[in-house]
Amino acid sequence: MSRPVPAATSALRVLRLLSSQPVPVPAARIAGALGLPRSTTYHLLTAMANEDFVVHYPEDRTWGMGLASWEVGHGFARQEPLARLARAPLARLVDQVGESAHLVVLQGADVLYVIEERAPGRPPLVTDVGVRLPAHLTASGRAILAGLPAAQVRALFPSRDVFVTRTGTGPSSPTELRRLLVTTRARGHATEDGEVTPGFASVAAAVEAGTIHASVAVTWETRRSPDVDDLATAVRSTAGEITRRLRPGPPGHRARAETA
Repeated sequence: MSRPVPAATSALRVLRLLSSQPVPVPAARIAGALGLPRSTTYHLLTAMANEDFVVHYPEDRTWGMGLASWEVGHGFARQEPLARLARAPLARLVDQVGESAHLVVLQGADVLYVIEERAPGRPPLVTDVGVRLPAHLTASGRAILAGLPAAQVRALFPSRDVFVTRTGTGPSSPTELRRLLVTTRARGHATEDGEVTPGFASVAAAVEAGTIHASVAVTWETRRSPDVDDLATAVRSTAGEITRRLRPGPPGHRARAETA
């Protein structure tokens, strides 16, 4: 059984936090969000800066992602493991429910659409591949945010000023978002109705895969009134399947997953 390496774990948590921020942040905020002593945080940041994984902005006294982090992220994008492993389950989901589905990842306070599988005869959506939308307005984003630590959600949405709207609806303050996420966690899936596009609704479930903050969603025209409970069950099942594909397991288990 492998032993944990506290320093390595802390460094990875720092990178994960910095990657979720729209701008560089002070070391004190990093320490507070991760529950680390300030001295430990400064030592970690200094070591990571020496390897170019973070960069220090002395004029602002803030820290951000470094060039080495960009290179690692670029390598991930080239290999596209998430998209490769999720495409087949997403296609099966569309065949099952007859509605369009998509996969997103969290980028700062937005979600980035990685895959869209459009059901035959269904209208085009704004959620095309490469599109970014505010996470707090989308079912996809809410499913992810509901699983994040409260401190990380507060860092992403610290005040009313950061809340935007597309249709005049949706949470407009940290308190409203917090209440919405409590409901989402209790229910096990997220919903959205007309907050991204009038006349369309979505249901989403998070993909639980460690450092990858992703979710699966199905979107439909509200005039057709499908059974939302059935859609939610199908979406949760697909998110679970993708989670199992992403998580490492024994060699035999991995081989079976890769041929599924």
